[in-house]
Amino acid sequence: MEAVKVLALFVVTAIAEILGCYLPYLWLKREGSILFLIPAAAALAAFVWLLSLHPHPAGRTYAAYGGIYIVVALAWLLVVQGIIPDRWDLIGGAVTLAGMAIIYFGPHSAVG
Repeated sequence: MEAVKVLALFVVTAIAEILGCYLPYLWLKREGSILFLIPAAAALAAFVWLLSLHPHPAGRTYAAYGGIYIVVALAWLLVVQGIIPDRWDLIGGAVTLAGMAIIYFGPHSAVG
């Protein structure tokens, strides 16, 4: 059950980070409103807070988070931008998920 909670927290964290970066992108590249920066700042603040909720050491959490971020970004590509990830995107996402699982859930020594 802990694994499900961790993965869900990682997914919500990734959505907050992507939203916090996508809204300024819309403002800068797509002539969106400067007001997009307000929810972007809130999303990035939420991202930082959510990332701090993980019980593992920060470096291990950040390393594992990267794998989830990549997969969520590919889902964002499909759902928000309407671009279907190709087989190389999917293979890369699978590799990063495997790396995430090894880093985060692998047996670690209690020392250090």
